[in-house]
Amino acid sequence: MTDAVQIPIQEAWITPSTPPPTDEERAAVEACVRDYFEGWFEGDPIRMERALHPGLAKRCYGQTVDRAPVLITDTAEGMIEATRAGSGRIRAGGRPMQIEVVDAGRGIATVVVRSEHYHEYLHLVQTPEGWRIVNALWRWADGHGPRA
Repeated sequence: MTDAVQIPIQEAWITPSTPPPTDEERAAVEACVRDYFEGWFEGDPIRMERALHPGLAKRCYGQTVDRAPVLITDTAEGMIEATRAGSGRIRAGGRPMQIEVVDAGRGIATVVVRSEHYHEYLHLVQTPEGWRIVNALWRWADGHGPRA
């Protein structure tokens, strides 16, 4: 049996951790997420547009009625138009939306959102205009969607 070789880690390779988000950063990220969800549910394309980066990639996997293993992608333009058409006007009956800012700092953030109808993982960037969602991965909340 041979001995394992220890390779020293050079300190220059280690990136210091991001400091926890400030209250101001957390509030700004949460405001963006609220524009996204509340804009969707209220059919408000202005709030939706304010929340999204033009390069948004919103994806779901296997969320069709037949559970087909297909990756579906939406764009910012598509989400804004769907919001304008009222596609998201769903009566959220009971459970309040939970927004968990997992990490935020130095211009990027990760957020988990649990709502009555959706479970989403969001990535945001801080632009000169404010925080914007660039990536979204979602699934239907348990008991919701076309398979419920």
